[in-house]
Amino acid sequence: VQLQASGGGSVQPGDSLRLSCAASGRTESRGWFRRPPGQEREFLASIAWDSGLTYYSDSVRGRFTISKDSAQNTVYLQIRSLNPEDTAVYYCAAPPYLGAPWEYWGQGTQVTVSS
Repeated sequence: VQLQASGGGSVQPGDSLRLSCAASGRTESRGWFRRPPGQEREFLASIAWDSGLTYYSDSVRGRFTISKDSAQNTVYLQIRSLNPEDTAVYYCAAPPYLGAPWEYWGQGTQVTVSS
């Protein structure tokens, strides 16, 4: 499966952004991660494809929303009230089957928040 993340850019504090993750084939679930400059990659959110169940990291719950469009085979990450600490490369990922480690990764999309 090939994943392609898009939608990043340079925004100002307080702005919102929606990232997209398209896939070349079916995935049982899909997740979003980010890597801030000089930091480790961190998990943000995931969604199970069939059930639609979502899971969020405590650090983003309430401000980030993950959703999917089955017809477009695309998962979205809506981010509200962006702040400079959200500056990072955002990645989407998928496991080979539900519950497996994240094996397939997209190329990442850069989000930069600055005034």
